[in-house]
Amino acid sequence: MVAIIDYNMGNLASVRNALAKIGAECKVVSDPDAVQSYERVLLPGVGAFGDAMVHLRQNGMDEAIRAYALSGRPMLGICLGMQLLFEKSDEFGEHEGLGLIPGEVKPFDTARFETPHKVPHMGWNALRREESPLFKGLPASFYLYFVHSFHAVTGDAYTIGRTFYGYEFAAAVAKENVFGIQPHPEKSHDNGLKILKNFMEL
Repeated sequence: MVAIIDYNMGNLASVRNALAKIGAECKVVSDPDAVQSYERVLLPGVGAFGDAMVHLRQNGMDEAIRAYALSGRPMLGICLGMQLLFEKSDEFGEHEGLGLIPGEVKPFDTARFETPHKVPHMGWNALRREESPLFKGLPASFYLYFVHSFHAVTGDAYTIGRTFYGYEFAAAVAKENVFGIQPHPEKSHDNGLKILKNFMEL
């Protein structure tokens, strides 16, 4: 059973529907006291980093997530949910994150683009993967669906997938049992469903 964390910042229906397609049992959870009873945790998210952290702190869900990460059980952050795993973000000011993975979240640096690219980065793009159980059975490079204006800046030790949009950035990350992916697997058809299935098998 996987808990989908509800903090008023995500399209939970699409995540729930994708999990149903692969036969995974899930429950939307907004009570921090209930989080520890689940075998896996999925942290989705759409919107601004600062607002998301405010919502997580309001009822102590931030501490519940940190405690869950220490339990060693699998956790997956998606899109904004991945960004929240980091130490801080520069989105509309500086905001402290969950601090589960070293690094920070920065806006796309358009000065680095050799050719014009629109921001937000929106649409299908290739993810070049490293070896990770999250990507078992997928090719070395495959397409997923992205919608974001900010991206993670972290070390190679925590990067398990990279995408090029103007320049290369970390699109998937991991530290021990904590995983994050910037694109939306729930909107990425078969490739995304395969990632979710792999997560359910961790």
